[in-house]
Amino acid sequence: MPTILDGKKVAADIKNEISTRVAELKSKGLRAPNLAIIIVGEDGASHTYVNGKIAACKSVGFDFTLMHFASTISEAKLLKHVDNLNSDEDIDGFIVQLPLPEHISVEKITESIKPEKDVDGFTNQNFGSIVSKNQLILPATPFGVMELLRRYQVETEGKHCVIVGASRLVGAPLGMMMTESGHATVTLCHKHTKDLASHTRQADILIVAVGKPGLITEEMVKEGAVIVDVGTTRVDDKSRKSGFRLAGDVAFDTVSPKTTFITPVPGGVGPMTIASLLLNTLKAYEDQHPEG
Repeated sequence: MPTILDGKKVAADIKNEISTRVAELKSKGLRAPNLAIIIVGEDGASHTYVNGKIAACKSVGFDFTLMHFASTISEAKLLKHVDNLNSDEDIDGFIVQLPLPEHISVEKITESIKPEKDVDGFTNQNFGSIVSKNQLILPATPFGVMELLRRYQVETEGKHCVIVGASRLVGAPLGMMMTESGHATVTLCHKHTKDLASHTRQADILIVAVGKPGLITEEMVKEGAVIVDVGTTRVDDKSRKSGFRLAGDVAFDTVSPKTTFITPVPGGVGPMTIASLLLNTLKAYEDQHPEG
């Protein structure tokens, strides 16, 4: 039977470590790290994610600042709010929850965030630092995946890592991190890749981040592979009180018997993303307050 890469458990361990650090800061008479969250509009999933981040802040003793704006806010006004957070010394890091309304440029907003306060790790400066000797704030989800593998002592050096999904949020930075930090040989697959299964069957470590439930089936995975399923999609399920369940990109029941390590959905990468956001916020605080 495979070892389950339990992101929920590891995230709880990380939160305990952060709580201890926050208590130490407060014992020195210093304030707790403060994370600001901007959310625009009424997207249900976005509000669920934000509520999860607020709960995480509370659980480790962080302060938080929530800024909720109507979907009609202009790009210029939103940029002004970002600028105010950039210059606010009481805010250590902040995120702008995606998606944004169509009339607002995600790139323009992201690049207006000071890199040292960009705790999502989305700015070009932070993104580019992945391949430098001096890594800055790393993208939260890829950072979470790397931390999960590290804490379960999954060997990456010299392994063939195949990543399915080349987005700037997950696949692309993960490929860089697996090469730079993990010392793996990386194949990055995407929607234009021909004969996907011929690539996935070669993977010692297979990471999937597409958002297509059940994309990876048993015959696409080699015996003994490590599987990390980043995909999380709501699927209708009338047997559930909520009316839906969360499904990953990997057909877990049939694939897992072939693996040595595998993440569940939910409870795998998801909790690690929020834990990484907290680690990034603590790093931003400590970088800006070295006296702590």
